[in-house]
Amino acid sequence: MKKFSFLIFFGLIPLLTGFAQKVEIPMDTMVTTQHSVNIKGKSINYTAETGTMPLWNEDREPIASLFYTYYTRDGIKNKENRPLVISFNGGPGSASVWMHIAYTGPRVLKIDDEGFPVQPYGIKDNPHSILDVADIVFVNPVNTGYSRAIPDADGKVDREKFFGVQADIQYLAEWINTFVTRKNRWLSPKYLIGESYGTTRVSGLALELQNSQWMYLNGVILVSPTEIGLDREGPVEIANRLPYFAAAAWYHDALPSELQQKDLDELLPEVEEYAINELLPALIKGGFMEEARKQEVAEKMSYYSGIDKKVILQNNLEVPFRYFWKELLRDEGGFTVGRLDSRYRGLDAKEAGDNPDYNVELTSWLHSFTPAINYYIREELDFKTDLKYNMFGPVHPWDRSGNNTGENLRQAMAQNKNLDVLIQSGYFDGATTYFNAKYSMWQLDPSGKMKDRLSFKGYRSGHMMYLRSEDLEKANDDLRKFIENTLPGEEAARY
Repeated sequence: MKKFSFLIFFGLIPLLTGFAQKVEIPMDTMVTTQHSVNIKGKSINYTAETGTMPLWNEDREPIASLFYTYYTRDGIKNKENRPLVISFNGGPGSASVWMHIAYTGPRVLKIDDEGFPVQPYGIKDNPHSILDVADIVFVNPVNTGYSRAIPDADGKVDREKFFGVQADIQYLAEWINTFVTRKNRWLSPKYLIGESYGTTRVSGLALELQNSQWMYLNGVILVSPTEIGLDREGPVEIANRLPYFAAAAWYHDALPSELQQKDLDELLPEVEEYAINELLPALIKGGFMEEARKQEVAEKMSYYSGIDKKVILQNNLEVPFRYFWKELLRDEGGFTVGRLDSRYRGLDAKEAGDNPDYNVELTSWLHSFTPAINYYIREELDFKTDLKYNMFGPVHPWDRSGNNTGENLRQAMAQNKNLDVLIQSGYFDGATTYFNAKYSMWQLDPSGKMKDRLSFKGYRSGHMMYLRSEDLEKANDDLRKFIENTLPGEEAARY
């Protein structure tokens, strides 16, 4: 692969001082390299631009430097018809590494077909990337990846400007404006994609970009979405757990034989119907539920979850997620199951206890992602720095007040008839469950007048559904279709 690069430094800001050599924050930089990838059987030439771009305060002073990677397909003369996808991961405090080198980007990390790490570590072409139909920029918020806040003259950082629901949305909207302006993408159809907490971020950004930057979108993609500020406390939250319990138990062959024999596509609608029509009304009665009814509900919950009826009754029908991850396989080798992806099994020091010792899936992912991204950025994208690449950065405490991002997204859709939403979830995700994602979709627009602009896709893996080879292809195909179906036509945007 032949590469050409150039590096422009407009400013270097000291990060550390002392007798040792200073580590610098690259504030305004750019490196470009040329590449080619085969996508859907067709060779695609593309340019990768990696660099940092400043964020300024009201006095036009730099207060942060954000690291990004921007992929553009070569040979496109008319960018006004070329979609731009702006990609964020979550945390909060997570770098953009996950979707960058495992989902939509032109290169993906080397893992087995189910997503587990293999050595030697590395990177390979992604034959399913959406780069054939859209350009992509992967953005790292402050303190993630190589992005950093810039200390003031006194060496201090105003954390309130970055580390909270509203602050995060506001400064990223400003940065996106600068990026779109510099890259001359104002005429392009634009899409936001966010994963996990990134769904909170992009849901808020949809309205912030419209109302503060006057930038209108064609689509928002929510991958493994959070609650996005929509209420689901009490009985609703408890009932919503059961379909995920059933999916995880089915994967580990922990359900009764008659349920195990059913395909997941047949089983889950059955459990969903029970959760909505029978479990939820029963839970509303709380401690005043008739004893016979309580026994009946516990029996059915046990049937669908793989958890012993006695345990369910001991928890007053409210089995905590962490207890489920510890309990499901307790008598089957003493394994725990993963939080973000319950296909993964772990080993604790003791079989006893109420929750797992560690997040088995996350340790597995860091196992393969960390070497791959550090190698890829330096050796293939030719971006060199002595800063540490923060897979997870110091962003806490995070101000979670004022989270109305679901309502923000609804309002953005109402104001912009061209804005559609796609939700993607893995059935075995126990952190942001697929059924809660469906619930969010149902509750996002209470009027139901925009439901034809909301769609859901489920996959047979976890939080990062694209780690499973089959779902990498399916999920990217779903993205590709969503983008193609929401491109602007000649019809005016009006009700």
